[in-house]
Amino acid sequence: MSTSILYHAWGIIGYDHVATRFVEGKMIFEIEKQTKRLRCSCCGSREVICRGSTPRLFRTLPVGGRPVFLELPVQRVECRACGAVRQAALDFADPRVSYTKRFERYALELLRFATILDVARHLSVSWDVIKRIQKQYLGKRFSKPKLTHLRHIAIDEIAVRKGHKYMTVVMDLDSGAVVFVGDSKGQEALEPFWNQIRKTKSLIEAVATDMGAAYIAAVRENLPNAAIVLDHFHVVKSFNDKLSELRRELYREATDKLHKTVLKGTRWLLLKNPENLDPEKNERAKLEEALHLNKPLATAYILKEELRTFWNQANKTHAEQAIRSWIAKAEATGIRILKVFAKTIAIHIHEILAYYDHRISTGPLEGMNNKIKTMKRQAYGFRDMEFFKLKIMALHETKYALVG
Repeated sequence: MSTSILYHAWGIIGYDHVATRFVEGKMIFEIEKQTKRLRCSCCGSREVICRGSTPRLFRTLPVGGRPVFLELPVQRVECRACGAVRQAALDFADPRVSYTKRFERYALELLRFATILDVARHLSVSWDVIKRIQKQYLGKRFSKPKLTHLRHIAIDEIAVRKGHKYMTVVMDLDSGAVVFVGDSKGQEALEPFWNQIRKTKSLIEAVATDMGAAYIAAVRENLPNAAIVLDHFHVVKSFNDKLSELRRELYREATDKLHKTVLKGTRWLLLKNPENLDPEKNERAKLEEALHLNKPLATAYILKEELRTFWNQANKTHAEQAIRSWIAKAEATGIRILKVFAKTIAIHIHEILAYYDHRISTGPLEGMNNKIKTMKRQAYGFRDMEFFKLKIMALHETKYALVG
């Protein structure tokens, strides 16, 4: 067999083909290093003396569906230049693994279109081998993301397993890439990220986050010059929670059966946007009946619809007028729940208005969270949390159908 086949088929240079064996459906090519190409793995000198060899078996690209192995006696050499005694360097494989670089690249290419389990079955190797290949690749590419270019980021938490286990995710809103995944949630989870930011001296201009006090406090402490933009989805969701709380309170206080019956079936109708009410189910009429029978509920619903307009104003000045007007109306209702929420809005008015200076939100990060959930579900969970983090940081380059 010509040594040129070794090069063209598997990219191997400087080795001679010795023999070929067929064992239990496997093709084993015996090769040996050309003596003139032996070098010291420490200094690269060719002035070496052979000190024995160790037989090694390397899996390489399959041929016609058959597994192919390269059998090589790895030479141990003594260097006359530096005196080191080491195994000769391998140029076609990492000495710490049992597969070639060509096999590794082929597996990574297949992983773009198939899952780890599919690739492992196709190549007749264990799942752990393919996972190790992917984890090593992801580690090289994503374990140390560049942060100097960060200008707009989003921070949010994701649930990773039952029992209130969370991770904190930071996304670069300009590129859509996840740049940090922290253990747990809250200020402590972000400490490694702030340390990286201080080292790289990133000039972050704005941070989109929810209404959680921990993240807001962390951003103010570590990025004093960055604007905090409260995500409008989380603000409206927070008010919807208050609206549900009010409905439950009114239901408990209702004395006649009619009021209880009407209120019981209106929870989701109250939370829906008016344009999403289903005419076939007569949802608008049911909602109007409930609002007609209960004035506090009608007031809260009207305020909910006005709250949605905060982010649709012509400019920041009009938005501020709308917010202050809304706060005054909510306080004037005399309804405890609405007065408490109005106070919260007043405290965070500058963070809400910051949207008109930096048109960002946590929306892209919410979309990423959906992909993370899909990946986790398809994989039936992750035991290796380091691998899970690397997979999250690579998700922006992954097709949604193959995130597992």
